[in-house]
Amino acid sequence: MSDYVKRTIRKEEVPSIHVDTPRSVKVYLPPGYNELLSYPVVYCQDGNDFFTMGRIATIANQLILEEGIDPFLIVGVSVDRSKRTSEYSPIGSRNAAYKRFFTEELIPFIEDRYPVRSEPHSRVLAGDSLGGTVALHLALEHPDLFTQVLALSGAFFQTTLDEIDRQVSLNWLRIWMVVGLDETAVETHMGTFDFVQWNRSAKDALLSKQTDLTYREKLGNHVWGLWQKELPDALRHFFPAPRL
Repeated sequence: MSDYVKRTIRKEEVPSIHVDTPRSVKVYLPPGYNELLSYPVVYCQDGNDFFTMGRIATIANQLILEEGIDPFLIVGVSVDRSKRTSEYSPIGSRNAAYKRFFTEELIPFIEDRYPVRSEPHSRVLAGDSLGGTVALHLALEHPDLFTQVLALSGAFFQTTLDEIDRQVSLNWLRIWMVVGLDETAVETHMGTFDFVQWNRSAKDALLSKQTDLTYREKLGNHVWGLWQKELPDALRHFFPAPRL
């Protein structure tokens, strides 16, 4: 177990003209990290939560060291709780600026400093709740940059369904979704929502556009207690272990 907790995590500050300057990020480097190699990368909204409550760095170490999956980097992007809804919600006042920060400032910053692959299929956008929402919308608006989304109980409400409906085809999009069966009356800053029903509606909408979709419903509520348990399978989905 000691190898799993020896995580290499660097802290960076990303300058920005679009969001409050600077934006803190954490960068997980996998075991055996070598700057002469190149790596896929997972970009996490709510980055601090993914590292602390999701334990994503420890999970990644286990998968790489124990199961032999290909190493990858993880970039956790911090968020100010008081501005989270306005940045992550598609109807939020800071949403457009946040997405410009992500595509025009964060991605170039990381790619300038770390040997991450730049192909769209080598980037995974991860998020929980509204973080899953902004991850999906980033992909829908920038298929030239992102084609893979990991959504933990995504807040996929009517604005998101309308955006999916506007797409001609999403056969280029690969998304992994999970929602907890107890999430039928989740209180949020925007009101109380039945996340199960909304995620089912999003699933149907995505499938109607030929999305490569993996969808799960599990016992659990709108909390990291559920999401942390699902992260290993989610990461295995995007980074499968080599076949013997």
